[in-house]
Amino acid sequence: MKKIVFSLIGILFFAAQLAVHKHEAPDKKQLNAFLTQWHKDAANADYNSYFDKIADDGHYIGTDATENWDKKAFAAFSKPYFDKGKAWDFKAVKRNIYFSKDGNTAWFDELLDTWMKGCRGSGVLEKDANGEWKIKHYVLSMTIPNEITKDVLPLKAKYEDALLKP
Repeated sequence: MKKIVFSLIGILFFAAQLAVHKHEAPDKKQLNAFLTQWHKDAANADYNSYFDKIADDGHYIGTDATENWDKKAFAAFSKPYFDKGKAWDFKAVKRNIYFSKDGNTAWFDELLDTWMKGCRGSGVLEKDANGEWKIKHYVLSMTIPNEITKDVLPLKAKYEDALLKP
């Protein structure tokens, strides 16, 4: 009888540990699929699906130094591109995803294949009140190989010098 009780206690303990670890370790595959679909939504010009994935108080930072939008402004900027039938087509080549201890916040970085060649995306996702993931913050950056940085600086200077003055 003692063996049965200890076996049952052991099974219950093991099941409880699995439940705790499942809560603590959200599924990276789920978020990877979510982000991949978000990029596909843009490529397929699915405006509603694309912007539904961004939190109402979300922000999008573009490659231009002046591109710092809240969701409403980014949606307005993007609408003409989506209306043409294709916005942009970014494909993740590599993506890293990390989670907070409670599993309700995630942050990521991704290397993207884009029309601008290599770009870097990074962002923060958060579960909303309904338990759905939403993009709170996204930053898109063009990559510049270190070997050509000095060649690129004069090109950037004519657009950015005025922005960088206090």
